[in-house]
Amino acid sequence: MSLEVKLQVFEGPLDLLLHLIDKDKIDIYDIPIVSITEQYLNYISQMQKDDMEVTSEFLVMAATLIDIKCKMLLPREVNEEGEEEDPRADLVEKLLEYKMYKYMSYELRDRQMNADMHLYRTKHLPQEVIDYDEPIDYAELIGDANLTRLNEIFQDLLKRQEDKIDPIRSKFGNIEREEVDMDAKTLFIRAYIREHSRFSFRQLLEKQHNKTEIIVTFLVMLEEMKTGAIEIAQETTFGDIIITTRKAS
Repeated sequence: MSLEVKLQVFEGPLDLLLHLIDKDKIDIYDIPIVSITEQYLNYISQMQKDDMEVTSEFLVMAATLIDIKCKMLLPREVNEEGEEEDPRADLVEKLLEYKMYKYMSYELRDRQMNADMHLYRTKHLPQEVIDYDEPIDYAELIGDANLTRLNEIFQDLLKRQEDKIDPIRSKFGNIEREEVDMDAKTLFIRAYIREHSRFSFRQLLEKQHNKTEIIVTFLVMLEEMKTGAIEIAQETTFGDIIITTRKAS
């Protein structure tokens, strides 16, 4: 009858090393590298025998332990300060860091599990406390304020509201869209041109009722000039524009 051995699952090679150190109650600052390496290799060998997945991290750590074991057999190297360097120093530092994070994870796990155990007393106030209204001392509330002071505050508020009003835009009336019949305006101007063989452009514009009609009239006159129906002349700079109707040939 074969003996079944159940191996503990570790999160990584550092977790396995920390387990071996804690199991044998070894001083983490003075690790017996020979003993630890032998136990580590035995564990890796057992993992292989049981057809368990052996990750590259475990194999890399095994090589690291063997390398440290070889360095321990050689004379110690001396640093710039004249002190002997311990080949185990880097490994010890990593183990201490891993141990700190591991215990912190345990603490966080325990806090998460105990979070639901916090109970709070429901709010309960006596009815007389709920019904209590603190008296208001109006004399203390008003202080040195009197009718004159209140009027000054009120006038200051009105002044601030006036400052917010745009003195120019506030005088604008409602902007309304002016509708102009383009076809009707074109017929009117052409009839005017036929009736007046020579006339002032200013006189024509004075007959318009709003800005939109003036713009439309200007556009129609440009179109008539383009077709050759009229001729335009201006004797002096900024003088009146004289329009002459051309006779159809």
